[in-house]
Amino acid sequence: MDKDTRSAYFGFFNEIGIISQLSRAILESRLPDGMLISHFSVLNHLIRLADGRTPLDISRAFQVPKTSMTHTLSVLEKHKLVQMKPNPKDGRSKNVWITALGREFRDNAISAMDPDIEKLSRQLAGVDIAGLNEQLATIRKIMDVARDKEQ
Repeated sequence: MDKDTRSAYFGFFNEIGIISQLSRAILESRLPDGMLISHFSVLNHLIRLADGRTPLDISRAFQVPKTSMTHTLSVLEKHKLVQMKPNPKDGRSKNVWITALGREFRDNAISAMDPDIEKLSRQLAGVDIAGLNEQLATIRKIMDVARDKEQ
């Protein structure tokens, strides 16, 4: 690989990483006490990709140990944001279902960021955020497939 390509891709990932850290800090500052970005992220994942997944599927998607995901899911279940039901396919594992309260929690967390988003949108006037979202989604899908092939 040539140096310019490596540099461009590293810069791309570096900028996304910094944006991720900054946006996570904004979101986490708007979450209720005791709730973390990891809790929100699982709810958002279940809404984005459909619930009914096993804890193992979710831990693989987040690339975290199953024990870590089990802890996150137990906190969400304790707050009645998700419900664990027996897996109808095997009876041994469970499936995770988001509750109406979980959907409301996720929607409220996003709405709580409105002041931050409004300020940023004024500063980014003229930037095609929707177009950037499409491009980033394309890159994410390619990287998702690569991750899934490695597992």
